[in-house]
Amino acid sequence: MATLQKIRSKGPLLVIVIGLALFAFIAGDAWKVFQPHQRNQDVGEVNGKSLSAQEYQQMLDEYADIVKFTSGTSAIPDEQFSQLKDEVWRTYVNSELINAEAEKIGLTVPDEEIEAIINEGSNPILQQTPFRNPQTGAFDKDVLKKFLADYATMDMTQMPAQYAEYYQMMEHYWNFIERNLRQNRLMEKYQTLLAQSIISNPVEAQASFDERTNQYDLLLAAVPYSSVADSTVTIAKSDLQTLYNKKKEQFKQNVETRNIKYIDVQVTPSDEDRNAVLEEVTGYTNQLENATEYVSFVRTTGSAFPYADVFYSKDAYPSDVVSRMDSVSLGEVYGPYYNQSDDSYNAFKILAEKTLPDSVQFRQIQVYTDNIEKTRTLADSIYDAIKGGADFAALAKQYNNANGEANWLTSAQYENAALDADNTKYINTICNLGIKETANLPLGQSNVIIQVLDRKAMEGKYKVAVIKRPVEFSKETYNQAYNKFSQFVAANQTLEELEANAEENGYRLLERRDFYSSEHGIGGVRNTGEALRWVFAAKPGEVSPLYDCGEENDRLLVVALEGINKKGYRTLEAVESLLRIEAIKDKKAEIIMAGINAKNVTTFDQCNTIDNVVTDSVKHVTFSAPTFVSKTRGSEPLLGAYASVTEGSQLTAPIKGNSGVYMLQVYNKGKLNETFNEETEETRIKNNTMRTISRFINDLYQKANVVDSRYLFF
Repeated sequence: MATLQKIRSKGPLLVIVIGLALFAFIAGDAWKVFQPHQRNQDVGEVNGKSLSAQEYQQMLDEYADIVKFTSGTSAIPDEQFSQLKDEVWRTYVNSELINAEAEKIGLTVPDEEIEAIINEGSNPILQQTPFRNPQTGAFDKDVLKKFLADYATMDMTQMPAQYAEYYQMMEHYWNFIERNLRQNRLMEKYQTLLAQSIISNPVEAQASFDERTNQYDLLLAAVPYSSVADSTVTIAKSDLQTLYNKKKEQFKQNVETRNIKYIDVQVTPSDEDRNAVLEEVTGYTNQLENATEYVSFVRTTGSAFPYADVFYSKDAYPSDVVSRMDSVSLGEVYGPYYNQSDDSYNAFKILAEKTLPDSVQFRQIQVYTDNIEKTRTLADSIYDAIKGGADFAALAKQYNNANGEANWLTSAQYENAALDADNTKYINTICNLGIKETANLPLGQSNVIIQVLDRKAMEGKYKVAVIKRPVEFSKETYNQAYNKFSQFVAANQTLEELEANAEENGYRLLERRDFYSSEHGIGGVRNTGEALRWVFAAKPGEVSPLYDCGEENDRLLVVALEGINKKGYRTLEAVESLLRIEAIKDKKAEIIMAGINAKNVTTFDQCNTIDNVVTDSVKHVTFSAPTFVSKTRGSEPLLGAYASVTEGSQLTAPIKGNSGVYMLQVYNKGKLNETFNEETEETRIKNNTMRTISRFINDLYQKANVVDSRYLFF
């Protein structure tokens, strides 16, 4: 029971560090009841297999719980949660793709294989679990097996609810890890199977070695493309069509996208709003002079920095408060003042100062029975026994508390955390006890016998009541902005009207091409899901309704759909601007190369007769790596290839590069001081092959007809 006892021994500290809300739904993303008319309730499809919105929500909830559990938090920020949504979807799709291929060839991962991975213990996934050897910090299969055995016989009704939830979460966490081990192993086996079909040989190994180790020192003559004015180059439609046909596969898209234009209006506080906040903070500052109960008082002020009746390190307070504390006496009120960095009005009062440890080592005995009176009586008995000289560790073992194992409480674990009355009492008790002092602390339905063993890093700590009020816009300010923008939208119901009238009305029309349904918002604005759904249901030229959005409902948004980019190949017209850039470069290369050939240049010295030429020398060029040319500021893969086949001091013909046209002459050949080893080189080739094969998932994706409709629900 070592693992369970260690967890249990931490008692309320677990509540502080990990929190009680392990199973909370993510705010704003809990499952919504479908409307009766919504017949299709699927968020996606892979290889013809549908995934319902409820199934996806369950995956999302499970993974969110795992993330919160491992990070010790009770909530996930919106931006991180958006990433989590994509990760859950990506994992599901990849699993379905691999499972389908594995099933075709009978590839499986039996239980014995998972058992072997656990026993071996080196898998990176296992190293991230809490089942570790306390001495080495490495994964320990025995710790895991003890936990699973103990959990199987545990009576959840005989322990506090938060501990039961924690143990259940540990078990869910392990099930999650085991599934990931199995899926990752299946993918590894499939990749290995593909890799083994590509066999290296001694000839390839020698060639690979030579490409890496043979080095060349070059003289370069270059004519940059920038030396030819764009205006002198004529591009015909046929040039673009030829280039399009050559590169057509690059313009294939797997899903539909949208080209949109939109106006995003952010509502900001008016001067009247600022004055109103200042007036309120001024009033609260006056009340702060005579306040006696600060937890509730600070709460009533709407402060962004709540008060906890616990001594904090100075740096735990807002930086603008810290910078002023040295000029304020104990009991004195400072403020009101404005802080520009967070646009807030502030005041504070230093209530108390005390020298306390940053870190406290303690041990405890958690006392809990099925009756609160029995609990209190038993706790008193244990406490009296310890005060009378009884052995703390022996009593802890007797009451199943892991021999009173020592723990450390540090300031970082509780400063600026949400603390209730029991948390506050618990922390203050530990921090104020002297070494070897013991306390009997009632907490809810249980008692905790606490004994301090050591105190470190004594420092000055403070209780400071802080009133921090960010300046926010008023309802009147919002209504004024809303009415003005809604009138503009009502008067401009086409894309052409928005384009013509936005600027003169003080609005900026923004553009976004290739907007995907898998994105989580428009223009980086939060809570724009409704607008996103409108975009993928609208027809080109339509203008959306006005949307209230933003993290603080401080944004107003209108969107116009400019065009739809269908699944399949982009048209020549859609990619013409990209092709034109490359076509101009190709024409410039033709012009430059024709000029060079007209000079009949045969030696490097004659290169100086070429118009707009620049010369340079480059050392240590290899076949296997691109060459950077500082004079043209370009990376040129072809130069190493030409250098490797150039004979003697021969000058090459003109070479068309990425940033210009080049001629080169090798003046020295060398080799890295490295000995050829056939086995090592073949291993290198195989590793490179594995990196290439890892891209195979994209090929499977292309053939699986993956449909992502999450935007309709999430």
